[in-house]
Amino acid sequence: MGNGANPDRGESPPPYSPYVDPQLTAELGNVHYDGRIDVNLESKLAKSIAKIANEQPDDHPPAPEYSAQTSEGIYCDVKLNIVIQIVGSRGDVQPFIALGNALQSHGHRVRIATHGVFEKFVKDSYLEFFPIGGDPAKLMAYMVKNPGLIPQIKTLRDGEIKQKQVMVAEMLDGCWKSCIEDDPDTKEPFVADAIIANPPSFAHVHCAQALGIPVHLMFTMPWSSTKAFPHPLANMNSTDMNPRTANWVTYGVVEWLTWQGLGDVINRFRASIDLASVPATEGPCLAEALEIPFTYCWSPALVPKPRDWPSHIDVCGFFFGEPSSYIPPAELAEFLEAGSPPVYIGFGSIVVDNPEKLIQTVLAAVSRAGVRAIVSKGWSELAGTSDENVFYIGDCPHDWLFQHVAAVVHHGGAGTTACGLLNGRPTAIVPFFGDQPFWGNMVARAGAGPSPIPHAELDPDILASAIQFCLTPDAAEAAREIALRMQAESGVAAAVDSFHRNLPLDRMRCSIMPDQAAVWSYDVGKQRLILSKTAVNILIEHDKIDARHIKCYPINPIIIENRRWDPLTGVLSAAGATGTEMAKSTGEMLYNPYKEFKRARTESAQNKARTGQSQNPFDTAGNMVGGTLTGLGKFYGNYLKGVVIDIPHAAAEGFRRAPQLYGEKPKDYGNVHDWKSGVKVGGKNFVGGMTGGVAGFFTSPFKGAMEEGAAGAVKGFARGTLGLATKMPSAAIGLTAYPFHGISKSIEAAFRTRTPKDIVSARLRDGYAHASRMQLSKEEQQEVIQIFDALLSTLHA
Repeated sequence: MGNGANPDRGESPPPYSPYVDPQLTAELGNVHYDGRIDVNLESKLAKSIAKIANEQPDDHPPAPEYSAQTSEGIYCDVKLNIVIQIVGSRGDVQPFIALGNALQSHGHRVRIATHGVFEKFVKDSYLEFFPIGGDPAKLMAYMVKNPGLIPQIKTLRDGEIKQKQVMVAEMLDGCWKSCIEDDPDTKEPFVADAIIANPPSFAHVHCAQALGIPVHLMFTMPWSSTKAFPHPLANMNSTDMNPRTANWVTYGVVEWLTWQGLGDVINRFRASIDLASVPATEGPCLAEALEIPFTYCWSPALVPKPRDWPSHIDVCGFFFGEPSSYIPPAELAEFLEAGSPPVYIGFGSIVVDNPEKLIQTVLAAVSRAGVRAIVSKGWSELAGTSDENVFYIGDCPHDWLFQHVAAVVHHGGAGTTACGLLNGRPTAIVPFFGDQPFWGNMVARAGAGPSPIPHAELDPDILASAIQFCLTPDAAEAAREIALRMQAESGVAAAVDSFHRNLPLDRMRCSIMPDQAAVWSYDVGKQRLILSKTAVNILIEHDKIDARHIKCYPINPIIIENRRWDPLTGVLSAAGATGTEMAKSTGEMLYNPYKEFKRARTESAQNKARTGQSQNPFDTAGNMVGGTLTGLGKFYGNYLKGVVIDIPHAAAEGFRRAPQLYGEKPKDYGNVHDWKSGVKVGGKNFVGGMTGGVAGFFTSPFKGAMEEGAAGAVKGFARGTLGLATKMPSAAIGLTAYPFHGISKSIEAAFRTRTPKDIVSARLRDGYAHASRMQLSKEEQQEVIQIFDALLSTLHA
């Protein structure tokens, strides 16, 4: 596998062992028996992504250095309601508990939204909890069977895909509810002002778009495109493609495959919260396109930040909470004291099909290695009888236990890996899926453990050899050096700084109470006040404003557009999408009558059993005709929308962006979100396109001649001609296309009113509850009113 050099270290990371299953599209690569995929860099998709990769800068200005040992942190005086959405195992949740407690110490209100099984764990940490559904045990079992992105044939036959999609849909809905619903126990109102999430929660950016609030992603493995190293889930085949470009391409391929499996589920979720569908071309790499802030929760001593990651991406260190005040049971204490330090062996939340075979392999390896062992039962319930050499444990805090062992053997979860290294323990990793192979390779690269052992290849001899490697002086010394570097970091404090630094504080402050987040807007003529929920509650109670005259204020508006790269592909793509929608409508014209007939038969049978009377056949016929007409209406509606709006808009955008094909940066005239912005963008594009096209035709040859002489003049003439041929058509078509596109958005928004009403209702309740908790005195309330009156006077002046 080809690897690009890491510009921060002067050497390549080790090859990763991705775990992706066989049912990928045929052109993307060959799949091995163990689920690994060799990404075909000669595929059309890979080559298309490579063109984008070649336009990316190799260096970005460095982000601020985070050192919690010497820094007092980035102060944020705006206090927020923060929901942290997490999908995964206990190891995925635990780091965010530490983060949540740190955010609490800064005065924020923090709600952890995750699976119900972790409710006690969260509440015992004095954080608010909201259940999002989903069974992490079933999710882990599914991932062990299907460690990559696409399911195996057996999984398809067993119907597990449908079950997983149902679970994902449940969790998406739960994530949305976690943003706006009251506390399930206390009934205390809550509306999120910001979202922190791990990428597998999937709802994050969509919830943020619906609420107009900031979102910040945090994760334990590389998920942002870089030329420094490939995606941990991708294995590249031999190719003539530049290795650094190939590294960048793997991220796009992985994202594309992920969207193929979940795009429909996500778009159904978006429809349920009154958001338009994400175009198929925009779904992959959506977070990158929107430049969502991203914090990686690993030690920069192990994997430094690549130089081509922009400033909104940080590497902050592992997240550790306060040390556990754990008192071991007498049996465990006696075992630890009875001999040499044991080796810890456990696979945490991994759920395997055959735990009996796994424990037999473990016990045989322990015997052959000649060591004592502590075996964690984990979610696979590894069973056995303790003796003088093997002790079985249930839940036990790793931060305490790992101080008392000689080495650790585990599945390679980021939290477990970090805890072992922090305590200076050599580590052997048996990865199953996800980021586990990545961490196995990172440990091996540092010399603190052997190469990772894929779980499918695990046998007693291999595991015994790995244990013996961990007990060598070299491995112990490498682990000790890593521990010293990690102990000089504070990942949680650095992540809090990263979160605060990326907040749009200049847009967030209430005009009256600047230490509170503005969530409402109040228009005064052409001017606007932005107000917090507490300020609005006070002003409403004192009859200074009418609740009907306030609007939800988007702190962080997120607009997802179907970007076009040139006129040809833009028009073809829009035409294809229109054709697809028309085909669906044709299907409805044929299926709707049958559906109505089937429904009528069922209802008629029920009526006859209940009343002795059958349903009127004329009613059934009328409903069948109505179903056909509904499909026919959608058919013509999709046709008109495509011909009048979508295809002309795609052409205008394609021509506008075409200059980038010959090295010129296209003008950005803003986003279209309603009819007003559509008219504004159309007008700007018309003026800019006409003047730019004509001016460029005459000035480009002159500029080229000044720079490169006669050859430059020829090149300039070609650029000017191309500019004239692209900018003027964009101007002409866009003069009507952009306004029509805006009108379409306004009409769609007029029909999507349920979710906005839910948000308004929730924010009013939250404002009342927050004002009650603050218990402002009459003097303080009067001060709010006086500031409001003064602002009104200023705006009216």
